[in-house]
Amino acid sequence: MIELFGMSSPNVRKVLIALEEMELDYDPRHIAVFRGHQFDEEFLSLSPMAKVPVLVDAGGPASDQPMFESGAILIYLAETYGPAFLPAGGPARYAVLKWLMLQVANVGPALGQHSHFRLQADDNPYAARRFRHMAAQVYYALERRLGEAEWLGGDAYSIADMAVWPWARYLDRHGLDRAEFNRLTAWEQRIGERPAVVRADAVVRRYAEQDRIDRATATPQERGRFLGLHIPAPSAQAAARTTKETKGM
Repeated sequence: MIELFGMSSPNVRKVLIALEEMELDYDPRHIAVFRGHQFDEEFLSLSPMAKVPVLVDAGGPASDQPMFESGAILIYLAETYGPAFLPAGGPARYAVLKWLMLQVANVGPALGQHSHFRLQADDNPYAARRFRHMAAQVYYALERRLGEAEWLGGDAYSIADMAVWPWARYLDRHGLDRAEFNRLTAWEQRIGERPAVVRADAVVRRYAEQDRIDRATATPQERGRFLGLHIPAPSAQAAARTTKETKGM
């Protein structure tokens, strides 16, 4: 059984979409990130940066290691269980991987930071303006690409589309004029109607309900940790392990 550790974030949502598209059995495990549970020693052993999602596939080829980083998880799932969503080689594979990497390196960071500074840091107009412009650049790049091909990777729906779709849904929230993004809007609607995506969204809603509870009950310190305002000190066990590993180098 596959275990997926996450919450209601776009990076978790894209992995849920892949799991549903590939019709895999999995157990969605909630991590209370607003309460700081991602910094627990047990979870840090799965995800060194204390981030979700994390996928554990006890019966698969990665049974000896947890998979972290959503892009790596998508590649692993496609290569192991969903070859239709990632070509085996050649130009078609490179096209999918390019747009997957664009999501990981640009779409997620730009839109995530734009949301952060728009909602959490009103006293930093420079950062808000910078990431607003970066977000617009991302959306326009996606619109141009979808004028060239039906899907981001080319002729077929792929893990690149799964990766970008949860983030592209922020277009209205980010204050852009949807009338300028007809192709992106049509692509977003096509994906949103897929049965697997509908099923994945049902899981996200369950995650979101727990997230709302956690956010409402989090202490100021826990909220600060979630926003990255300070880094928790390593536990004694983690410090001891790091010292031991350093001495062994």
